[in-house]
Amino acid sequence: MKLYNISLQSIKRRKTRTAFLIIGLILAVASFVTLYVVSENVNRSVASNLDEFGANMIITPKTNDLDLVYGGLNVAGLTFNKAELNQNDIEKIRSIKNRDNLSIIAPILFGTVTILSNDKAGLRNASTDGKKVVAAGIDFKEEMRLKKWWSIKGTAPAELNDALAGSKAAKIMNLKLNERVNINGEDFIVKGILNETGSQDDGLIFIDLTKAQKLFNRSSSQAKQNNLSLIEIAARCYDCPIEEITRQISAKLPGANVTAIKQSIESKMTAVHRFEHFSYGVSAVILVISLLIVFSNVSASVNERTKEIGIFMAVGFRRLQIIKIILLEVLIASFAAGIIGFILGIGASKIITPVLAMEENIKINFSFLLLFFSAGVAVLVGLLAGIHPAIRASRLDPTTAFRSL
Repeated sequence: MKLYNISLQSIKRRKTRTAFLIIGLILAVASFVTLYVVSENVNRSVASNLDEFGANMIITPKTNDLDLVYGGLNVAGLTFNKAELNQNDIEKIRSIKNRDNLSIIAPILFGTVTILSNDKAGLRNASTDGKKVVAAGIDFKEEMRLKKWWSIKGTAPAELNDALAGSKAAKIMNLKLNERVNINGEDFIVKGILNETGSQDDGLIFIDLTKAQKLFNRSSSQAKQNNLSLIEIAARCYDCPIEEITRQISAKLPGANVTAIKQSIESKMTAVHRFEHFSYGVSAVILVISLLIVFSNVSASVNERTKEIGIFMAVGFRRLQIIKIILLEVLIASFAAGIIGFILGIGASKIITPVLAMEENIKINFSFLLLFFSAGVAVLVGLLAGIHPAIRASRLDPTTAFRSL
């Protein structure tokens, strides 16, 4: 009779003890798979949300500034050899090697504009005639993704001639929702007013970037009309090589200063990895517990099989063959537990992940690599736990075994 047939027959005879062994490993593998899949998907979701909650890289034109500070006061300054950013630089940024790590690219153009307000009847409001304010030309789609904390009264601009007013600017200019205003000679409609943010955004008027480039540089050449003041970038920083990304962008834009807000990036990565480390720690504890369960189960099984081992020795089985019989039993049970545990773990993660990530549309993909890894972990734990009892069984004193017959 083949050794694996002896192991199979032994498993069939000891259904209850084998069931306990399999259930212990199933719980361990299912817990491991659940924690791994949940942590991976939750981390990805959290990283995505964090990366879209503000810029972590700023690109500005490179300048050579000479400032004179005397007695703590900025007395004078001189700027020369000032470089410029333009619309084409965005495409250069998107062409870097690590472009997949770039989540949002939001260009901005600042300019001082003259505001003429009109009431709904079309009559000019003299109290706000000729007032100057700083306007920002932005890509509203990208800016709204970048600044998710923005709360708007009214609606976000959707047309080229729609405007968004900061809370402070709207108060100073006495602007109302859906009011028509004249900015540098062109009419706009105030579609929304920002609720107070406590930042520089409160004092700005936001208009479409392409409109701003034309309004701010009407007398300039076509190339000049593509200028940008700065570019904000939100990089996906779940293990992103931020220094390498900075180097690549700097190589593409030699006339620009590329600054990574490392403190923001490090805090994001710390928050993302905390849950991951917690999951790995819990998984390690569960695997150790399962190893002890298997060890105690196999040890008890060996103690109960003294007669059987005595018979094997009586008919000429060698020690190595006895070890193989016991380890084959553990291997078969562990492999089955690994497969079943993987299936249960994937099922549990599909229920738990959307709850923790607070996103209903998260998709859990079937991974053959994780299946093989789960089965391998189960088999490894089983063999590690079973090898000592198996060796102890092979060293059993034949005289003691014969006495139990």
